[in-house]
Amino acid sequence: MSADGFDYAPLVRKTAPPPAPRFTGFPKYNFIGGHNDPTEIPVDALAKAADTVLRREGAKLAMYNMAQGPLGYEGLRDFVVKKVARRGITCTRDEVLITSGSGPGIDLVNQVLLDPGDPVIAEEFTYGGALTKLKKFGATIIGAPLDKGGIRIEALNAILDELKRKGARAKYIYTIPSIQNPTGSIMSLERRRQLLEVAGRHGVPIFEDECYTDLNFTDHMPPAIYSLDPRRVIHIGSFSKSLAPALRVGYVVAPWPILSRMVACKTDGGTGAIEQMVIAEYFGGEFEPHVRQLSGVLKAKLTTMVDAVEKEFGTAAECWAPDGGIFLWLKLPDAVDVTKLVKPAADAGIAFNPGPEWACDPARAKSHLRLCFALPSHDEIRAGVAAFARVCFEQTGIPAQSANVRHRV
Repeated sequence: MSADGFDYAPLVRKTAPPPAPRFTGFPKYNFIGGHNDPTEIPVDALAKAADTVLRREGAKLAMYNMAQGPLGYEGLRDFVVKKVARRGITCTRDEVLITSGSGPGIDLVNQVLLDPGDPVIAEEFTYGGALTKLKKFGATIIGAPLDKGGIRIEALNAILDELKRKGARAKYIYTIPSIQNPTGSIMSLERRRQLLEVAGRHGVPIFEDECYTDLNFTDHMPPAIYSLDPRRVIHIGSFSKSLAPALRVGYVVAPWPILSRMVACKTDGGTGAIEQMVIAEYFGGEFEPHVRQLSGVLKAKLTTMVDAVEKEFGTAAECWAPDGGIFLWLKLPDAVDVTKLVKPAADAGIAFNPGPEWACDPARAKSHLRLCFALPSHDEIRAGVAAFARVCFEQTGIPAQSANVRHRV
């Protein structure tokens, strides 16, 4: 109830989410979210890019979408065309839609394709935000089993066959094939082709999320699935991870028949123009060196986190070694329910993402958790993992030994 006595509670729709807590600052050891390394934000270069592009084109801010239409700033769309060409994708600027981060891109796909109850197939462990959005639309979420190489094709085929026997068909297959979130795996070219073959045989499109592909720790990355069959794939990406999360800019690449439907659903008056202008100006000349430098910094932090987990948890933790990105996905013994560690960890100044929030079937991820290693320093990673191991032992008796010291209750 507000100070004047008016109560909004009876007016809130029944399906509204619970109230959000007030933001009180980050915890001491913050291993959640998609934050990045603050020392790697090119502040001076971004300031220069902003000054240059605003002086050149700032007058266009007087018009919605800078008078360039609802697809977004032409300079950034031209850059996206060049960027995705690195992934084997051939497209024009008129097949690129700029969005306020990748999340609105997911929303638009769902608005165009989904009715309540529609089946959607996702990887069994996947982006929690995508799962939240699917639940909001009332979709029936079906998890496809994963291994170190991504979706297991034989299991996916069995799921699609079972839907067919029931007279149903999935509306799309959502996959993060390049630096998967949360596992960090990369799907091989052979498996990408197998995925297309199975999906094509069942008449199901593929929704490809490549938000982390720029942060690659390997020497090779297979081409985007979209490049192998643009007719049946919708492709999204983001600048949140390759540049800065607070710059809310992402993109969709799709053939015009489906992109035009998405544009019709986009009612926000246009994605923020200044962010688009600055990103296009800066990345027009600095993309390759920037992502190479950032990836090297992140890879070093990953090494520190893996070393810390091995030191503090020993054999009690099983890590999925990521091939890039900003997350470490790990599993504790089956006896550990990570959701019961959230509050005691928070009380100790530690925040982590419990696995059930990143799983189609939360019960299958009861002992899993995701740790973001991008934001904290190397010292904070070591101290935070050690602090988390102490909380875990106090609550569960696991790990019984860490840092070569056997714990006593």
